[in-house]
Amino acid sequence: MAKTRGEAAGGKKHGETAAAKKDMKNFEERLERLEALGEKIRKTDIPLDEAIKAFEEGIKLARTLENDLEKIESRIEVLMNSADAASDESPELELFNADE
Repeated sequence: MAKTRGEAAGGKKHGETAAAKKDMKNFEERLERLEALGEKIRKTDIPLDEAIKAFEEGIKLARTLENDLEKIESRIEVLMNSADAASDESPELELFNADE
C-alpha cells in the first residue's frame, strides 16, 4: 500500500486527526450523559426501577470513561517521556565553534 506524503515524512494523516476529534467528542458526550444520569438519580420523585436503570447505565458509562482516561494518561506519559529524552540530549553545535 502506498503511503501519502505526510505518512512517508513521519507525519500523521488527516484521518487520524479527525478520528481523534471524533473520539474526544464521543468522550464528552458520554461524560455529559453520565452527568445527566447523576442529576436524574438525585431527584426524589423518580421511580425506583427507573433510578436503578439510570444507575446501571451510569456505572457502565463511568467504566468506559475510566478506561478512556487511562489510555489518555498512558499516551501523555509516552509523550512526556519522549519530550524529556529529547530535552536531555545536548545539541551539537559544531558549526558554531570558533575553534575550527
